[in-house]
Amino acid sequence: MTQNNLKIAVTGGIGSGKSEVCSIIKRAGFPVFSCDEIYFELLNSGTFDNDLKNTFGEQIYIDGRLDKSKLSSIVFENKVELEKLNKITHPKILDCALNRMKAQKVCFLEVPLLFESGFEGLFDGVIVVLRHLNDRIESVVKRSGISTKEAILRIKSQFDYENNDFTKYYVIHNNSNLKYLSECVEEILKDVAEKLK
Repeated sequence: MTQNNLKIAVTGGIGSGKSEVCSIIKRAGFPVFSCDEIYFELLNSGTFDNDLKNTFGEQIYIDGRLDKSKLSSIVFENKVELEKLNKITHPKILDCALNRMKAQKVCFLEVPLLFESGFEGLFDGVIVVLRHLNDRIESVVKRSGISTKEAILRIKSQFDYENNDFTKYYVIHNNSNLKYLSECVEEILKDVAEKLK
């Protein structure tokens, strides 16, 4: 069966390499959107301000501006608080993303917390990027400039990618080099192109 509009989510745990996968897809000429980028757009435009103040208190604001590091320290150390933040932000981020994807014949969206939010059913396909846990920790420490302990906390606050079944999705094991990763992405893109014929 062919489709004239395909929406594909790219997901994986923090430090798995999903952004690199999205870069490869973009270089291949496909439109790619990012939930993180949309989140920061909405955050900076004040979209969430009232809900954030009501939920986490005025102390996360300094001189009227959201202190993102304060908010991060609250939510990454407490799953209940993280869920509260996700309930405020996720629906608006996804609505915005899906609106942007409507005009595209085939489109990819980087969704870091796809399974946590239960949004996988809104997409025609899902690419799950998996990577060895130690490599993920090392990547998060290097990229975010945080301690190993903090990196592990962030990973543990997310969906358990180590012990779940992804057989119905496209799966990329990002445990080799960039050439191998590119080849894996190219195979998926060929399959996606077939569905558009």
